[in-house]
Amino acid sequence: MNWKPALYEYVKAANERESGDGSCRTPQERFRLERLKAWYRERGAKPLGCDTVLSIRHVREKERETIVDLDLRRKLYVFTNRLEHTEERVDRERVTLQLAEGGEWRVVRVEPLAAESASGGVLTASHLRTAPFLNERILAARAAVWTERSQRYNREAVRAYAERHWNEPNAQFITFDVDCTNYVSQCLYAGGAPMNYTGMRESGWWYKGRSGGKELWSFSWSVAHAFHWYLMGSRPDGLRAERVHTPQELTIGDVICYDFDGDGKFEHSVIVTGADGAGMPLVNAHTTNSRNRYWDYRDSYAWTERTAYRFFHISDVF
Repeated sequence: MNWKPALYEYVKAANERESGDGSCRTPQERFRLERLKAWYRERGAKPLGCDTVLSIRHVREKERETIVDLDLRRKLYVFTNRLEHTEERVDRERVTLQLAEGGEWRVVRVEPLAAESASGGVLTASHLRTAPFLNERILAARAAVWTERSQRYNREAVRAYAERHWNEPNAQFITFDVDCTNYVSQCLYAGGAPMNYTGMRESGWWYKGRSGGKELWSFSWSVAHAFHWYLMGSRPDGLRAERVHTPQELTIGDVICYDFDGDGKFEHSVIVTGADGAGMPLVNAHTTNSRNRYWDYRDSYAWTERTAYRFFHISDVF
């Protein structure tokens, strides 16, 4: 069954639309294209082009229908205020193609498989590996350092970790289906933020690793809404954050939390890794693995007109 040319044509057209060009076959595609054009105008940015690499993960073929799970790794080149930067992300999609009368294959449905709007901490059996995870010995050694003296937050170490692992998970930690907050917590930890180990899922901010055949972590480590409330909390030492009110107040190593539905429940977390030519934050994230992505996420399937943001400046001293 020769459905692949139709799939390649879909990928080509989707690639062109990412940079504000290309043809649209459906009202949904036209709406997304117009929204992207308006988004770039409001940012004062100009997309210079997009490169997309297709990776097919799984295929289910029937006589007149084929369902393909795929990854689209995109590099989008953006020019803002005399400065060019490259945004990267990996979109995971399920594409359904059907054989029409006359023998032509057509794309009839596209579904995003990465759920940025989920709250996080979703684990499946496929993620249980035999590789070594963070363990009590590492925690104990780290705790000894923090009892000796106060420590400054190393924002460059945060960025280095975020860059290394934006699309390559760290095998010391478990990887979740919805991995955004787990990834951000790892970035903060890499920058020197001390864990607050309480042994209770509902309190503190900690990742213990494997114990008794289980992986143990606090909800605040891996669940976006719990992480948001942990940052909102007041404490004399350890990981602390100041809520600020504009994205321009953020710098490398700071955090943004997203409530896509505007219902008060935060579903996504990202780490700030840089800024564009207008001084607006660029962020790295997991779930839809992203690097140097523009902070407001209006290119996301999860974004709605009701989306609310919380901006957190992480304390420089713990």
